[in-house]
Amino acid sequence: MERTTFNVRVDSVRDEAHGVRSFSVSRLDGQPFDHYEPGAHIDVTGPSGVTRQYSLCGDPDHRETHLFAVKREDASRGGSRSLHDEVTVGSQLTIGAPRNLFQLAPGAEEHVLIAAGIGVTPLLSMAYRLLKQRQPFVLHYFARSAEHAAFLPLLSRAPFSEYVKLHFGVERDRLDAVLGDCLADARDGTHIYTCGPSAFMERVVAIGETRVQPQAIHLERFAAEPASTTSAESATLDTFDVRIASSGATVRVDRNTTIVAALASIGIEVDTSCGEGVCGTCMVDVVSGTPEHRDHCLSKAERASGKVICCCISRAASPVLVLDL
Repeated sequence: MERTTFNVRVDSVRDEAHGVRSFSVSRLDGQPFDHYEPGAHIDVTGPSGVTRQYSLCGDPDHRETHLFAVKREDASRGGSRSLHDEVTVGSQLTIGAPRNLFQLAPGAEEHVLIAAGIGVTPLLSMAYRLLKQRQPFVLHYFARSAEHAAFLPLLSRAPFSEYVKLHFGVERDRLDAVLGDCLADARDGTHIYTCGPSAFMERVVAIGETRVQPQAIHLERFAAEPASTTSAESATLDTFDVRIASSGATVRVDRNTTIVAALASIGIEVDTSCGEGVCGTCMVDVVSGTPEHRDHCLSKAERASGKVICCCISRAASPVLVLDL
């Protein structure tokens, strides 16, 4: 399965906050981009050759350009550092088609968006759409200071200013109380969306679940959490078989091999990107068997259903896993 990619030109580069830079790109062939839903992200391959995922943060109805923002990471392995240091107006990049695991819930009566730091990017695209559709929403934006808040001038003026609540310099011991205030009016029919550091999102989820059903809380991760050994993982089979539903072909997956690598050994390519179970590129439907989920992108409902698996990182809790390939 080949990824759809586009060769693009960088039309503008802007410093949006301390350590955060935005890039507006257009297709070299002059064609508009395909339609996408708010919350989508794209693969971006920078001058270093490293590919990383970045959320689209512009108006999703403006198809002539894509806008994404990159936080420069001190521990960068070449992704964010290359984009910050080597990309200027006129540079050419390769990007992937948008993918979306973080969509607005249809039928929600109200939307509460809660961002921290660079996590505002996917929520900004949602805010554009909600404004246009005149749906009730509020965007709570947490940042260390105004200098660290990306897109602050945009969010501080009409039409966004009426819907945006800024929270700067909130200390850790006050975070739960502030989040509680943000969600005080949440009720049945309210959906909560959050993006930011993992520890921040965990608090949003924990407090949100005291107000709404778990399936009404949606989150987007930028990176995998540190690996940990859980009781479920310790019970995972060291080896298992993966069977292809369409052909019946079977391959053994041992403890040191990923499902993606095992499938590649029999000539079946599953597209991957992050390799950490974050981006969702390698998701495949499960026909039968029990997945052991180690990803960071599936919802609780998707995990509970057992009908989909991220092949780059997850494994099986049953001797045979039959995939819809």
